Amino acid sequence: MSGQIFPESGKLCDPYYGLLDSHITAFSLSLSEKGFRQATLKSKLQVIRNFHRWLIQKCLTLGSINEETVNVFFAECQRAGHVRRGDHSVMLRLLKFLREKGVTPNLPPQIIDNECSLENKFLSFLKSERGLSTATLRTYLPVAQLFLKERFGSGSLKLGEVTPTDVTSFVYRHARKLSPRRTQLMGTALRSFLRFLHLRGETLTNLSNCVLPVAEWRLSNIPKGLDPEDVDKLLADSKRFTEVGIRDHAVLLLLARLGLRAGEIVAMMLDDVDWDSGVLMVRGKGSRRDCLPIPHDVGEALATYLRLSRPHCSLRKFFIRARAPHQGFSGSAAIDNIIRRALVLAKLNPSRKGAHLLRHSLAIRMLGNGASLGEIGEILRHSHPNTTEIYAKVNLRALSAIAQPWPGGEV
Repeated sequence: MSGQIFPESGKLCDPYYGLLDSHITAFSLSLSEKGFRQATLKSKLQVIRNFHRWLIQKCLTLGSINEETVNVFFAECQRAGHVRRGDHSVMLRLLKFLREKGVTPNLPPQIIDNECSLENKFLSFLKSERGLSTATLRTYLPVAQLFLKERFGSGSLKLGEVTPTDVTSFVYRHARKLSPRRTQLMGTALRSFLRFLHLRGETLTNLSNCVLPVAEWRLSNIPKGLDPEDVDKLLADSKRFTEVGIRDHAVLLLLARLGLRAGEIVAMMLDDVDWDSGVLMVRGKGSRRDCLPIPHDVGEALATYLRLSRPHCSLRKFFIRARAPHQGFSGSAAIDNIIRRALVLAKLNPSRKGAHLLRHSLAIRMLGNGASLGEIGEILRHSHPNTTEIYAKVNLRALSAIAQPWPGGEV
């Protein structure tokens, strides 16, 4: 008998199902709640039926399956030419679902070696003692791992043998391949790790002082932004009446009108918008919370997104992926991708194409309209006034008033 899906339950009838029959309905409904459509469900349940037939042929039970079992199944299906896009993902979802139901046992705890234990303690130190964000942890940990790997390889960690030469050689070796800014970040992460080792008593001296500073002048660059006319063109061309277009237009307005960071848009929740008072609470860097007034066009775009484009789901994230599974953006890269698509539509090709492009554009536009650096820093929510000083370099009118004549030039 061929498998078929009942619309009211999502249950798949097949004599091969056996034990899976009591779980497939609930699993199908869980996929439906995440935004998968009926046609997609039928395709995904088909691979589950094939998997269960394979289990019977191999004399395996549901309680014995794990990631390795799934990989063996797909290795054999690959040879038969029966693997389609998304099949592996749905099998991992099924495995997770069965584990949550207690049908399939969880993976045994992994044995943590000394290196992993040290890394975990370093992460705990960064979280509890320094209060660093998850994004910062993702930057610091790979540097520590790379330093340990290059110094000790696969051998045991004899941290007391680390010398200043090991530290400076590591920095020199990688600084040749990185930009000054990336080298600075690497140095900051390495200093933090070496300071952690000294505090734990792993090293006799504080080797963090051996990480040489990188010569990069804070105000050496000029902020790159779009002209006001290009920003208006970007927003106008992005206003498409599709689900994705409506969402992307709302995101672009938040970037262009309020100067939000990409991570702040990712973190937005439904409860952050106070519609009565017209205020948006921004979840900023370092657990900072700020309230900004919502301009009329931004509020209209947000309301339109909620009415016409946002998928129906129980999540409280404001912006949701258009395609299933319906969940919030995975990170700031998703916002950068929205910017890049909009720039292509508007036929604009600036040198920098990330979310900060519109943040810089807002600051430059405010400066051109007579706003002070203090007012710009308040809108951009800079923690320190010095951060806003970089925008003084684009105020050509003010700079020309204090410019000195070139020696030997015309008076």
